[in-house]
Amino acid sequence: MRFTALLHHLTPQRLRESFYALKRDAAPGVDGVGWKEYRQTLDSRLDALHATIHRGSYRARPVRRTYIPKADGTQRPLGVAALEDKIVQHALVTVLNAIYESDFVGFSYGFRPGRNQHDALDAVFVAIERRKINWVVDADFRKFFDTIDLRWAQRFLTHRIGDQRVLRLISKWLTAGVMEGVQLSQPEMGTPQGAVLTPLTQRAISSLSAW
Repeated sequence: MRFTALLHHLTPQRLRESFYALKRDAAPGVDGVGWKEYRQTLDSRLDALHATIHRGSYRARPVRRTYIPKADGTQRPLGVAALEDKIVQHALVTVLNAIYESDFVGFSYGFRPGRNQHDALDAVFVAIERRKINWVVDADFRKFFDTIDLRWAQRFLTHRIGDQRVLRLISKWLTAGVMEGVQLSQPEMGTPQGAVLTPLTQRAISSLSAW
């Protein structure tokens, strides 16, 4: 089933709830705006944000690139989105989660609301204790998010989302580019880790496998 009317769910109240769901001490994106600063004029900002979304004039900002060290000595690139992008992404993800949740089986845990890695480990422990297990396979996709083909990612989304306004909104985030220092790049592949939207992209791809 494809859902063709979704944008109306991005209400001022949902945007407000998404704003308060964000981390209050998170680093700012390229806009330089922090959570506490935005809250000072929250009502007027959210009203204006809601209006731009529904007029179709909303513009996504580039993601600010930052790096965190990994245990093997390499660095993991993360993307820090602008605050308003985080708000709208979070609000849209709460809407789309209701669609994609129906596609997943019970033993799926990745990026699902109300589930985390500890729940997955508990499930593995129970399975090992109660069933005869001969093999445990630990696998990972190398640089999965860094190598996602953005065109194919958007095609995966269209299998369940038929609202062109929502698809254009997601496309704006996927193609907004990455700001590293003062250099803006617009890679044809990859989506920055750390953005609210990134798990949704992965879920859209995984949901087809779940069928």
